[in-house]
Amino acid sequence: MRIILYTGKGGVGKTSIAAVTACKIAASGKKVLIMSTDQAHSLGDSLNYSLTYEPLEVMKNLYAMEIDAIEECEKAWGSLKSYMKRLLTIKSGETIEAEELLVFPGFEELTSLFKIKEIYDKNQYDVLIVDCAPTGETLSLLKYPEMFGSLINQILPMKRKALKVAGPAVEKLLKVPMPEDNVFDEIEVLCDKLQSLRRIMENKNVVSIRIVTTPEKIVMKESKRNFSYLHLYDYNVDAVIVNRIFPEESLKGYFHKWIKNQKEALADIQNSFLGVPIFHMELLKHELRTIERLQRAADYLYKDKDPVEIFHKSTIFSLKKEEGYDCFSIVLPFFDTKDMDLLQKGEELTIIIHNERRSFVLPGKLKNKDIISANYKEGKLNILFQ
Repeated sequence: MRIILYTGKGGVGKTSIAAVTACKIAASGKKVLIMSTDQAHSLGDSLNYSLTYEPLEVMKNLYAMEIDAIEECEKAWGSLKSYMKRLLTIKSGETIEAEELLVFPGFEELTSLFKIKEIYDKNQYDVLIVDCAPTGETLSLLKYPEMFGSLINQILPMKRKALKVAGPAVEKLLKVPMPEDNVFDEIEVLCDKLQSLRRIMENKNVVSIRIVTTPEKIVMKESKRNFSYLHLYDYNVDAVIVNRIFPEESLKGYFHKWIKNQKEALADIQNSFLGVPIFHMELLKHELRTIERLQRAADYLYKDKDPVEIFHKSTIFSLKKEEGYDCFSIVLPFFDTKDMDLLQKGEELTIIIHNERRSFVLPGKLKNKDIISANYKEGKLNILFQ
């Protein structure tokens, strides 16, 4: 089963491009499900169908749904939420404020991504198209599996043992209820889901992420950041779609200055994403709405290309020799060295860029070696070890 995610800055037309792709693939005879994880759902508007939480057939071979994040969140929480609610309300009683405190930022969106794993495991479709939330939200979701990955292996076993020994005494002294074993079980299930989701997302033979942008400098800057952060987490970006390109004949008179701006922007995109296929979509005379219009736009966008194809696979991490030292090289274009920081703790390397933090275990050849220097050139972060 193929999984294709469309992401980008809000307002660039991710939903329309995702819907266009789904229509093109379904018309070729493959069974397709398109779903939206963006809480500001507009997929139904694009398809001109009233969508629900369950897949609805909108044309032959094409099914569509809009994720109910609150319902997914409730399914993921269960006993864990009940226990935390007991802690918050033990003295003050149940209040609306306590209920609101149980909604962690980004958690509802994260649980929406669990649906990807669920659909993948059921394997009822040939292709899953995901219309993601705007860039920032998507990036924050994709790092959760790694952030919580060590929780189940390191912290939970210690907490469980400690509570069995000291739990009754603490509960009696502080008059605070201790969690039951089923709470720990639920955390383990949650962490297992996160790890499974991460394994699926890292499978470059299954998952492609496609960045939708427009030929405007502000939007392009965010697209470049998006591209680099996805590289940092080793996700495969196999295409860039430039949407809403103004036809030259429309840029006459009052809009004539846009001709030069747009040409410069398109050239910048071409040079910036060298090696990654770039697809162009002109601004049409009508809204991309209804199945018929989406199908016509699909032929224009992809022409004779099959959207199911993996258009590009990038090697993000590499190990080589540089100046006689072992060099661990990471493709991270569009950044500045002043935005980066490196930390090494034993066999673990942490890279910090702005507010993003990525930690991973070093390759076997670099274990027991220390960083002696690092340099950043031609879009690559090169870390030298001795």
